[in-house]
Amino acid sequence: MTLPRLYAILDVETLQARNFPAVKAAQSMLDGGAQILQWRCKLPPARALFQHAEEIAALCRRFHAQFIVNDRADLALLLDAGLHLGLDDLPPHHARGILSSAAPIGFSTHNREQLLAAASEPINYLALGPIFSTASKLNPDPEVGLRQLQQWRTLTSLPLAAIGGITRKNCLAVFDSGADSVAVISDLLPDDLTTDRIRRRVQEWRSLTG
Repeated sequence: MTLPRLYAILDVETLQARNFPAVKAAQSMLDGGAQILQWRCKLPPARALFQHAEEIAALCRRFHAQFIVNDRADLALLLDAGLHLGLDDLPPHHARGILSSAAPIGFSTHNREQLLAAASEPINYLALGPIFSTASKLNPDPEVGLRQLQQWRTLTSLPLAAIGGITRKNCLAVFDSGADSVAVISDLLPDDLTTDRIRRRVQEWRSLTG
């Protein structure tokens, strides 16, 4: 799997807190050139949320972008999507038994030991973080930092997405330290949320990351 340099994450709770529809945000990100979009929803399952996810999956197909579901292998199967798993989710080898062999699976790691252990899992890419301090998680793991990112990059040949506190100001240093991709949540959303501003923010990211 080749990861796009920008890995866009659509955080449903963040958007709900700002009264902005997730489907409209997804459309704007895809209009701006996002090539991969992760649907991150920690809210209890509900019919309306699933319908929104269906709409976003259809948008991704229309834009020829990869759609990734966070945490939920059952929803990834229903939506014909990829899956991203954390350490507390279903183990990747069990998820692989649910999804098709073509469905990409990503896996989050936070330290050297987890990165090494992930080598035995049937996954397509790894995420490592938080690289910097982040407000997107309630109880974040310790910061990895650029030096350890550079050191640990050599421990795996899988595509590596860096995540956590990455902005337009520091992303080039993250790439220089070995990341193949940067996963971004907060810095994709301007202070004044409109569809046009989100689209232009993603375009700005694309011009930075190539």
